[in-house]
Amino acid sequence: MKQAIKTKKAPTPVGSYSQGLQVGNRIYVAGQGPKNQATGKTPVSIEEQTEQVLMNIQHILESAGSSLNDVVKVTAHLADLKDFAQYNQVYQQFFSEPYPVRTTVGSQLDNILVEIDVIAEIME
Repeated sequence: MKQAIKTKKAPTPVGSYSQGLQVGNRIYVAGQGPKNQATGKTPVSIEEQTEQVLMNIQHILESAGSSLNDVVKVTAHLADLKDFAQYNQVYQQFFSEPYPVRTTVGSQLDNILVEIDVIAEIME
């Protein structure tokens, strides 16, 4: 059975999708952008945006009793692949070895520099 995950600490979906879903021990977090829910603002730099995106993901995972430590798969979209080094530097501050598997692609994003979705597996 799938269960919706909702938190007021992360941006509310602007379309017909859930912030996250839990199915058994697996959590799927929808692609998160860099909007700070508390301030309503979007940071400017790739570093600040990456940090905010990962914090939004962290809030969603925590609302389901999970954490970034449970993440097994990451898909990241960068508006400009030239930002990869700066994005990766911030990313490494949120994850530790063994790192999740990851796909990073260049995408046409609407007024943001980075969007990330994850899959987490709650270990019992």
